[in-house]
Amino acid sequence: MLVLSRQRDETIMIGDEIEITVVDIRGDKVRLGITAPTRIAVHRKEVYEAIKRENQQASRIAQDQIGTIGKVLSPGPARTRVSALSAGNATNRGDTLPPRAATGS
Repeated sequence: MLVLSRQRDETIMIGDEIEITVVDIRGDKVRLGITAPTRIAVHRKEVYEAIKRENQQASRIAQDQIGTIGKVLSPGPARTRVSALSAGNATNRGDTLPPRAATGS
């Protein structure tokens, strides 16, 4: 861990894009101002850990739901592709089908 001493209104740079400025010092509390690009999330550690826990819990719930859906939905029989000729479709061979017999009641 790097430990730096700064006084009020002094800044620390992290890389080229992150600035941490000591805004105020009151007793044993230090107020920091952080300037960072919006693509970089900045949180207090306790908030970061809460977000991390919630994301892990949501991930477990999603995985459990996927497992449950997989158990409920069983795959049907494998479908095989049957060509029209092997299925006996005479029209694909240029033949005509005999007329159907009329069924009477």
